[in-house]
Amino acid sequence: MSERRLLVKVEAERYRVARKKEKGRILDDLIALSGYNRWYAVGLLRGHGKAIKVGRRLRLVGDLGRSTKRRRPRIYDGVVLEWLRKIWAILDFICGKRLAAIIPEMVPVLERHHEIALDAATRQKLFAISPATIDRLLAPERRKFALRGRSGGFMSPCRRVLRRL
Repeated sequence: MSERRLLVKVEAERYRVARKKEKGRILDDLIALSGYNRWYAVGLLRGHGKAIKVGRRLRLVGDLGRSTKRRRPRIYDGVVLEWLRKIWAILDFICGKRLAAIIPEMVPVLERHHEIALDAATRQKLFAISPATIDRLLAPERRKFALRGRSGGFMSPCRRVLRRL
């Protein structure tokens, strides 16, 4: 794998200054040596070491040796996700749209009955979360409860949770 990266790095410098016919030859040689798909190789050669402006800083993109860091920090951390899972289970695994609409009404009721105990920051995040984000965060949990195959008896998600506990 490191030989391919080195090859792309060397060829990208040549590719950037070459004319159209030379670019075709460089691309053919790269495909023959590396085994990459043609359009994938074109993307690597075009983007390798390309500088783009992001905010106030200059960031290099396309360098195969570097991985890019997440630009924005996570808003909904593990604490929010854990409480969201508990509320979702208490409300019988409803969809994200309905869950987002009912969270502001149900959280005070659940706190009053000592089902949950939220701090102010987590409470504010739960009230602000969108239905699409709820569906995205709960997708791994939903996959656990999905029925597999054509046969196999139906078991409600509620019973599966109780079985795991």
